[in-house]
Amino acid sequence: MTATLLIARRELGTYLRSMNGYIIAALLLLVDGLLFNIFAIGGEEKLSAQVLAQFFFYTSGLTMIASVFLSMRLVAEERQTGTLVLLTSSPVGDGQIVLGKFLSGLTFLAMVLALTLFMPLLVLVNGKIAPGHLVAGYLGLLLLGSAAMAIGTLGSALARTQVLAAIVSACMVTGMVVAWMLVRVTERPFNDVFASLAIHGKHFIPFQEGSIHLRDVVYYLVVTMVALYAAVRVMEVRRWR
Repeated sequence: MTATLLIARRELGTYLRSMNGYIIAALLLLVDGLLFNIFAIGGEEKLSAQVLAQFFFYTSGLTMIASVFLSMRLVAEERQTGTLVLLTSSPVGDGQIVLGKFLSGLTFLAMVLALTLFMPLLVLVNGKIAPGHLVAGYLGLLLLGSAAMAIGTLGSALARTQVLAAIVSACMVTGMVVAWMLVRVTERPFNDVFASLAIHGKHFIPFQEGSIHLRDVVYYLVVTMVALYAAVRVMEVRRWR
C-alpha cells in the first residue's frame, strides 16, 4: 500500500507540475461554464432543481472527456519514454503501479470537479438548492469519472503512445455511451442489456436528479474494478514478453 501511495503522489505531482493537467482543467471549467450559462441559467425560467439537473448532465459529459485525456499518459507515457522498464523492474507489483496511477488521475479529476462547485452555488442568487441534490450529483460525477478513468487506464496500458491511448480509451467509453442510445432502437431483452451496460444514462440519471441508488453505485464500482483488473493483466502479460 505504501508503494501505491508513493506512485500516486509522484503522478499527482506530475499533473500539478505539467501544463497538460492545467490545460485540461482550464478547458473543462471554461466549456462547463459556457454550457451552464447558455443552457442551464439562460433561456426560459426553470426551477432550481432543473438547473442543477442540467448542470450535472453537461458536466458528466465533460467529466468523461477529461478522464480520457487525463488517463492517456498514465502508462503509455512511461512506455513511450522508456521508463516503464525501470518501473516494472523495481520491487513493485503491477497492481500497485496501476492502482497508484489510477488514484493520481482520479484525485486530480476530483480537484477539478471541486472547482466547478461555484456554478451550482450561483443558483442561490435567485433560487434554492437542496444539499442532498448537490451531494448526489457530485457523487455521481465522481463515480462516473472513476469508471471512465479506469477505462482510460486500461487504454493507456494497451497502447504504446499517448495519442493511441486516448483513441483506444475514447472508443471504449464512447461504445459504453452508445449502448444507452441503442436502448431506443432495440426491443426486450436487448434494450435491458444495453441499458444495464451503458456508462451514461440509466445509471447516471438518478444522480443527476438528486437520487442515490445502490445499484448505480455498485455498477460504477464494478466497472472501475473490472477495468483496473484488466489493466493489471495487460501489464503482467507485457512484463513477460
